[in-house]
Amino acid sequence: MMFEHKSVLLRETIESLKIRQDGIYVDGTLGGGGHAAEVLKYLREGRLVGIDQDEDAIKAATKRLEAFGDKASIVRSNYENMNTVLDSLNIGKVDGIYLDLGVSSYQLDTPDRGFTYREKDAPLDMRMDQRASRTAADLLNTYEEDELCRILRDYGEERFARRIAKNIVQEREKKPFETAGELVEVIRKSIPMKLQAEGGHPAKRTFQALRIELNQELAVLEHSIDAMITRLKPGGRLSIITFHSLEDRIVKNRFRENERPCICPPEFPVCVCGRVSKGRVVTRKPVVPSGEELEENTRAKSAKLRVFERAG
Repeated sequence: MMFEHKSVLLRETIESLKIRQDGIYVDGTLGGGGHAAEVLKYLREGRLVGIDQDEDAIKAATKRLEAFGDKASIVRSNYENMNTVLDSLNIGKVDGIYLDLGVSSYQLDTPDRGFTYREKDAPLDMRMDQRASRTAADLLNTYEEDELCRILRDYGEERFARRIAKNIVQEREKKPFETAGELVEVIRKSIPMKLQAEGGHPAKRTFQALRIELNQELAVLEHSIDAMITRLKPGGRLSIITFHSLEDRIVKNRFRENERPCICPPEFPVCVCGRVSKGRVVTRKPVVPSGEELEENTRAKSAKLRVFERAG
């Protein structure tokens, strides 16, 4: 299957970066290279570094960006290792960094990757990086009930987290979980029938929670933002597209704390904590897809773009 993914908020992301022809930019979630190809069109003496942990994405992006020659450097890694990647390429500060945190259409539409709840025979995989040994099935078959409940509640915002976790533990005693269909069946049994149509497919929140836990998505985002901001040149920008409230909250809070890091009590006449602002939040409210984009790509529905600019 071809690696296809319609880039979300493409125009808005490009505009947010204020691309310089001689600038250095980093795509931390390269995917199929949609955003990267557009950035590269603006570069003359500049350079783009694309990072992704998915082997299929690396192959697709390499092919898509080959026409740009050595302007594009592609590295298989997680964006949390961005500083290490840039150091290895002898790149110091950069002019812009951007992330598109959504799961690609390719990943969702390829049953063998295990991200979908719509194919009953799909394996419970969900690894963004298939070099990792642990799969979603391993979590389901080994985590204690309380831990499963916490994941479903915190990462999936699932109101029936306790009931689902309890039923998962009971079912795995009969047979270990292997397929999406087996998990979906348990979820359906755990949620009252009259409520199953609320908010889309009843398994959506559980699958999201397992994917986030398995790939440590929120933890990676949380501890990477400060480092990415520090890596920017004065005036450089960090643009991040999120797809659910948990990600968006992290980005919003980290941006705000980098803009106003002072922890002095409000009654203090001057700052004595010594914490200096790293820049400013460009987007007081997140940028969301236009009506036209939503008509063309329903998967863009929950996308939000936030932008931070490094102090000069």
